[in-house]
Formats: sequence, C-alpha cells, structure tokens
Amino acid sequence: MPLKIRYCILIALLVCLTVTHAQSDINCLTIDDTGIIKKAFRSFEEDLFSYYRFGTDSTKTYRTFLAEVASLSINLMKLPSENSIRLVREFKQIADNKNSLWIKLSEYENQEAQKKASPSTSKDNNQELLIFNYRGGFIQCLKNNSDSDDFKEIIYALEEDGNISTSLVSQKIYYIPDKHLCTKEIKNFIAFDIYFSILMVIEKAFK
Repeated sequence: MPLKIRYCILIALLVCLTVTHAQSDINCLTIDDTGIIKKAFRSFEEDLFSYYRFGTDSTKTYRTFLAEVASLSINLMKLPSENSIRLVREFKQIADNKNSLWIKLSEYENQEAQKKASPSTSKDNNQELLIFNYRGGFIQCLKNNSDSDDFKEIIYALEEDGNISTSLVSQKIYYIPDKHLCTKEIKNFIAFDIYFSILMVIEKAFK
C-alpha cells in the first residue's frame, strides 16, 4: 500500500477516534449558560460530604443519602447549607422558560404531564405551581449520555409520569450498580431531581 494512502487512512482513523471520544465525554453543564447548575451541583456535593463525613468515598456517601431519602429518615433541616437554599430561591426566580430545570406548569409542553404534577412542586399566593422539567435539555442530556440502561429506564418512566414519589426514585437509583452510580450523569440527576427538588418544597422553612 502506498505510503500516502496509509497516511490518509491513519489521519481518518485519528479523526474518528477524536470525534467519538468527544461525543462520549459531553459535559451537560455546558447547556446552562447562567452557571447556576454548575454552582448548585458543587453546593450539593459540599453539603453531602460535609454532612455524612465519609471522606472521599462517593459511593458510600451517595448510597447513604439515597437510602435515607428512600426510607424518609433524612434530616432535611440539618443537611442543606445557606448557599444551597439561596440557589433554590434563584432557581424559582428563573423558572420562566422551557429549558429551566423547574418550569411553570402552564408552560409545560405536554398537556398530559400538566395533569400529573411532580412531587417536586411548590406553590404560594404569588407563585405559580412549578413542575420538574423531565423533558428539558439538561435532563435529556444526562439520559442520552449515560451508559446505564437502568438510569435511562428511570428517566423514561418519569417522562411518562412525573407523579412518582421522590422516595421511590431514590430507591430505584440506589440499586444501580457502583460502576454507574457515581458517573457524572447520575450524580447530577441525584443532585437536582432528588436533592434540589426536595429543597424547592421546603425552602420556606429556612430564613
């Protein structure tokens, strides 16, 4: 085989490998141009590791959190930091477009989903009901880039019916194998669909 042809083939292979690697390492945080999702995830992990004190053991920390949410034994008044509560209030203020993590129920695209309000909702005299946006770009990015079929099945179920309790979602995530549990996609899902969704409901209990 002529040297020039071999060289062209090698270049083509390198390009393919580079593109494949880039596609498999997509950072879903870049979808958010406000920076709040990145800040919130950092605050979530700081809260979690500070509260459970298992050092750098992510698997044990995340599984303990999920187990306590699933069993309704978690102390929600001691876990969140002031920073996390402040970020929750920011999320409520920007819930005004279809790409938000939580959106106004009236703006949710699927009319059927409007009849099945997520347990991650909040309402007061001055604020419209909010629902977690399972069809939004961020969550869809997490699903599409995850290697866990179990995780994808959970998202598919939530897309169809948002009225699945947070404790049950936590239980399902808890049983995902270790090799997938601590991937960035699933950790981000835990941070927002479980932790911050709970805080969206209880933030008014904090000053």
